[in-house]
Amino acid sequence: MEVNRQAKFQIGQVVRHRFYPFRGVIYDVDPTFNNTDEWWQSIPEEVRPIKDQPYYHLLAENAETEYVAYVSEQNLLADETGEPVRHPQVGEFFGPMRDGVYSIRSQSAH
Repeated sequence: MEVNRQAKFQIGQVVRHRFYPFRGVIYDVDPTFNNTDEWWQSIPEEVRPIKDQPYYHLLAENAETEYVAYVSEQNLLADETGEPVRHPQVGEFFGPMRDGVYSIRSQSAH
C-alpha cells in the first residue's frame, strides 16, 4: 500500500509550531523523516512525531533569536499573522511576501 506523502505546506509559506512559540518560513521539504535517529530520540517520547510524514526545514524565529528548525508536518500550522519572518537568511532564498507566502528567488545561471 502506497502512502500519499503530498506536503500540506509549500516552500515560501510562513508557518508556526503547534506547541512551541516559534514560527518560520519553509525553505525545503523532505517527503519523510530525513535526520538522524539520535535527533529523533532526543524528542520527548510523549511529543515525538511519527517519521512517515513530510518534514520541513524552516528559517525560524522566536522572541529571542533566529535559527534553522526541522519540524514534522503534524506539528505545524499556517501562520495567519501576515507578518514577515525576520531571519537574516530570508533574502537569500526569497523575494517579496504576498498573502503569507514568500516568492522563491530565481536562481541565476552560472
